[in-house]
Amino acid sequence: MNFDLKTLSPAQAAEFPADALLVLVPDALPKGQSPLHALVARALKDDDLEGGVSKSLACYRPEGIKAPRVLLVRAGTADAAALRKAVGAGVAQLKAPGVTRLAVVFSLVAVDADGLRAAVQACADASYVYTTTKPSAKPRALAKVTFGVNDAGAVRSGFQAGKAVVAGVEFAKEWANRPANHATPSRLADAARQLGRLPGIKAEVLGPREVEALGMGSFMAVAQGSAEPLRFIVLRYQGAAKADAPVVLVGKGITFDTGGISLKPAAEMDEMKFDMGGAASVLGTFAALAEAKPAINVVGLIPSCENMPDGRAIKPGDVVKSMSGQTIEILNTDAEGRLILCDALTYAARFKPRAVVDIATLTGACVIALGAVRSGLFSARDDLAAALAEAGEQSGDLCWRLPLDDDYAEGLKSNFADVANVAGRAGGAITAAKFLQRFATELPWAHLDIAGTAWRGGAAKGATGRPVPLLLQYLLNEAARPVGQAKAKAKARTASR
Repeated sequence: MNFDLKTLSPAQAAEFPADALLVLVPDALPKGQSPLHALVARALKDDDLEGGVSKSLACYRPEGIKAPRVLLVRAGTADAAALRKAVGAGVAQLKAPGVTRLAVVFSLVAVDADGLRAAVQACADASYVYTTTKPSAKPRALAKVTFGVNDAGAVRSGFQAGKAVVAGVEFAKEWANRPANHATPSRLADAARQLGRLPGIKAEVLGPREVEALGMGSFMAVAQGSAEPLRFIVLRYQGAAKADAPVVLVGKGITFDTGGISLKPAAEMDEMKFDMGGAASVLGTFAALAEAKPAINVVGLIPSCENMPDGRAIKPGDVVKSMSGQTIEILNTDAEGRLILCDALTYAARFKPRAVVDIATLTGACVIALGAVRSGLFSARDDLAAALAEAGEQSGDLCWRLPLDDDYAEGLKSNFADVANVAGRAGGAITAAKFLQRFATELPWAHLDIAGTAWRGGAAKGATGRPVPLLLQYLLNEAARPVGQAKAKAKARTASR
């Protein structure tokens, strides 16, 4: 989809050539003499346009307006959250074959950069259609969307950020939505190579031999039950000087999770194709970086494999040796995500990163705790946790910090290995994070559990593309941080180890 940003007064918006206008209506209509003012004023006077964000009124060929279709949509106070809801609802109503050129008109509201970014994202979300393995699906009809504002220069940064987020979210959705036979570890590696052809991005793919040579015994153990060979994907984005420490993003890439020998129930097991949501979000973030081009260095690490229950699969009670040298007793083969992530976290240390964030559809316990609204956030670093939480608020991709008290690690003790891969049911999202923390003690590390936010079930089943908006905003914020401040923080972290 092609996005454009223009300065349009209400009078210019009335003359704008489009198949439809989506006109945002504020709580308080500003004074004016344009056909748009007249149309909205008449609708309000006659009580045809209800109050409340996203309430709408459809008009056909209204007087003085060039576009044949006009949809008036209430935008409330026109903050980012209200605009996200209003634009999403409006675009959903205008999903028709005849609407290929849409103008979203902000000429009656005061929109800032954050609000416009949210509107761009909402427009893409509401019009998204998955077609890769569904030839009968009608593809997205919208070809071009123009955002008309009172001052394009004042909100251009939000527009550019919104376009970058859309590029990333849609890349992540595409790969997370694909069935597991169309998104194998090898195909994920091909997606990474595709990104590696973009300016500023390089991709490297390691296979079983290279992973064995690295000593990633925990990762290899999960993969050994599948006929599909594992892949370890390394992406690099260089937007700053080579000497600048990178942010490392680590994405869980289980392309299908049966649970292994600890087999999952059959009901809704198809949704375990989404268990590579963390990997998809890392791929998507790199697609967004190629669009946004921030002045920061970023490394993406994706350990990818299937978790299958064949005759070679790991068994409950098996002990494996991780890349860090720590041994792990596998009490539950369905707690496999942490087994591949721990080796990737050990590998991340070689980059001497300024921060490491792992992203994983890790635990059902996090879904019980936070539902589908907020991702779980874990970190022993207050500054890193605060930066990620702030980025979540700015982008509307929310997270919530959960504790990491050492007492939560008691259940991970083992009589036969350095650590067990699961504790009891209580605090399951936290004990999973405590397991990962053992492999990141020397790193400025944070963990995002996206089990509740990476996809939706039911009639609206599909990937959300989260937390690409949060990750991109965090990286944009880090890129904007003064170099001296970033170096001071890195020095302080080193001194505290």
